[in-house]
Amino acid sequence: MELKLINDQGQAAATLNASDALFGRAFNEALVHQIVVAYQANARSGNRAQKDRGEVSHTTKKPWRQKGTGRARAGMSSSPLWRGGGRIFPNRPDENFSHKVNRKMYRAGLAAILSQLAREDRLAVVENFSVDSPKTRQLAQKIKGMGLDSVLVITDKLDENLYLSSRNLPNVLVLEVNEADPLSLIRFRNVLLTREAVAKMEEMLG
Repeated sequence: MELKLINDQGQAAATLNASDALFGRAFNEALVHQIVVAYQANARSGNRAQKDRGEVSHTTKKPWRQKGTGRARAGMSSSPLWRGGGRIFPNRPDENFSHKVNRKMYRAGLAAILSQLAREDRLAVVENFSVDSPKTRQLAQKIKGMGLDSVLVITDKLDENLYLSSRNLPNVLVLEVNEADPLSLIRFRNVLLTREAVAKMEEMLG
């Protein structure tokens, strides 16, 4: 599989031979959907909690007498049938939302996403991508000069200046190869990899 190799101006300078197993795989929509849903589910902290009738802040006084009022019997206002009362089956903070995905499936899903990005001409390779100083404006001008607006930059080793420069840019994200995830790959319009990142990704996922 040949990937587009671009220069600092975003122009195609040459091509780079890459692994067909990683960048030439057929797109499997069901598999990609599964790993994206699993990634989002596994990121949930599970800290939501609700209260049952014994935990809500209510008086235990009987609202009205048992007989003679014409109304239904009521023991206390914390009843789940009442507004503001406790829940019958409350959600607990120790809920487990994780989805299990086999390593082979996860790697195949990432390869399917990368292959589809390459087919849609949304993935490119650059020799090196860095900035001289941690300046957001400098990185923004560099990305604009390459004709990119929404881009995920994947490098073999995270450069501190590059990371600090990208934090305030909402449409730019800089990650190392081992931090690349399916959600980030499909979130941004373009994906930019360094040549060393391609070699490392082929070693990890190929």
